[in-house]
Amino acid sequence: MTHPMNPEMSRRGFLCVVAGCAAMAAGGCSDFTHTSFFRKNFRDLSPEELAEIIAKLEREYTETYGKEVKIGAKEAQPGVHFAYALNISRCVGCRRCVHGCVEENNQSRDPEIQWIRVLEMDQARGIDFHHADPYYDPETVPREGHFYLPVACQQCENPPCVKSCPVGATWREDDGIVAIDYDWCIGCRCCISACPYGARRFNWAEPELAADEVNPDTHYLGNRPRPKGVVEKCTFCVHRTREGRYPKCVEVCPTGSRKFGNLLDPDSEIRYILENKRVVVLKNELNTRPQFFYFFG
Repeated sequence: MTHPMNPEMSRRGFLCVVAGCAAMAAGGCSDFTHTSFFRKNFRDLSPEELAEIIAKLEREYTETYGKEVKIGAKEAQPGVHFAYALNISRCVGCRRCVHGCVEENNQSRDPEIQWIRVLEMDQARGIDFHHADPYYDPETVPREGHFYLPVACQQCENPPCVKSCPVGATWREDDGIVAIDYDWCIGCRCCISACPYGARRFNWAEPELAADEVNPDTHYLGNRPRPKGVVEKCTFCVHRTREGRYPKCVEVCPTGSRKFGNLLDPDSEIRYILENKRVVVLKNELNTRPQFFYFFG
């Protein structure tokens, strides 16, 4: 879609200019094929428009990767509010969650984009981001005198990333997932600057994803392949969790440190943890109200 004042400029490029997008000069706002037919923000699409876009994307992805790629668009379900809990006492820093997430969510392999960071921290200092080590050797864990703190999107109830987006490309869904419309994102990276948890990633280069590594089970707002020049992050594996399954990182954790569930279900494991364990959230003083909880014991 071109802007009437400049037939050569796409909607995305025009919004980059309006938003003062610094990424445009570096090629971060480069256009991509999907904008040629994308007319509205995801939230404004009619069911018929969404179905047409998904059908076209599925054809493009299937042709690109040589395998049938399906894109779901299941909405948040009534009576569901997702939340996550992680037992710091049991995490050993093996990083299986990191690599399981990459495989499940079609992240670029070269350069490899990781939505989860695991930080090694000194037990004597407690949770101390200034002295944390994200580059420790996973072959030596768990290391005596240290503990491990995985960090990903906190799915905040009061997300500063959403407030910072100049074009409304990110928002909070009714089930608590903070979503991104990749076709509406202009790559300005304001949300990255606003996130106090360092949870968002920017595709500086064309993502490298081999056909034999593509996960064909995708969601429009989740793990469908992303282009260069957009921001992405953890979505609680929306393609899995809205179908009643656990996020991939929960499944691959060898110590059972990771817990996931519906906060509105009084019999859920996540509710039991919040009501019976010593629970903390990161940077509580910022009032972002994370739905990612850490607990002990």
